[in-house]
Amino acid sequence: MVEFEVKSKKQTIGKKKGQTVYYAVAKSNQHLTLDALCDMIVDETSLSRGDVMNTLITLGKMACRSLKMGASIDLGDLGSLRIYFPPKMMDNQKEVTAATLKTPKIIFTPKAKMREAAHTAEVSVDNPARKTTKEKKENKNKQEGHQEP
Repeated sequence: MVEFEVKSKKQTIGKKKGQTVYYAVAKSNQHLTLDALCDMIVDETSLSRGDVMNTLITLGKMACRSLKMGASIDLGDLGSLRIYFPPKMMDNQKEVTAATLKTPKIIFTPKAKMREAAHTAEVSVDNPARKTTKEKKENKNKQEGHQEP
């Protein structure tokens, strides 16, 4: 489950300039290490740890090589990777050159199973402002060690 907390900030631009706005921010970003991922794959398959590690390292090298060549990479049910060069808008056609391309970006496009997983992720927002007075009273009693009949 992804847990969020409420933060606030004062807007400096836009139609809400000068107004305090509130938004949800993830409390902590859960991170799965390469070793943990490797262990999970080993547990789910008949592959050895060395095989899994070698495959993941080689995948990284092949992805870099393919992106350098400008090729997109199909990663099966995960999705695909491709390189994108945002262009600068020029006034004259003759001004458009390779130098007018901005810093390249790597675009990941997830497949349907990945998008479905994202949509079904469990989330909760810890928002003290939405708690009712009864809940606040119950929480206060719990903290003080009292119980309501």
